[in-house]
Amino acid sequence: MHEMSITQSVVEICEGHAAGRKVTEVVLLIGELSGVVPESVEFCFEACTKGTLLEGARLQLELVPGVGNCPACHGEFPISTLFAPCPGCGAFGLSIVSGEELRVKELELE
Repeated sequence: MHEMSITQSVVEICEGHAAGRKVTEVVLLIGELSGVVPESVEFCFEACTKGTLLEGARLQLELVPGVGNCPACHGEFPISTLFAPCPGCGAFGLSIVSGEELRVKELELE
C-alpha cells in the first residue's frame, strides 16, 4: 500500500514546518486523479504519527475534483480518469486542470 509511505512523507513534511511545535491539525489536499485513496491515508495517519509532533492531531482531507481541458474545442469539464475523451467533441489528449494535487494545505500548531 503506497499510502503508508505517502502518509509518512506527509508527517515528515509537517514536522519540518512545525519547527519543534506540536501539530494539532493537518489539512491535506488529495486530487481525485492523484491515485491516492483518501480512506487509506486516514487509516495510516494514526500509525504514522505515533511518537511524532503530530501524535493526536486531527487530519482533515479536502478532495479536489478532476477537471480537464480539451485541446480541440477548448471546453473545460469534470473528469474522473486521466484517459477520458472530451464529452463535447470526443477528442483525446486532454490537459489536466486540477485533480492531481497531493499537498499539505494547512497546519495548526500549539
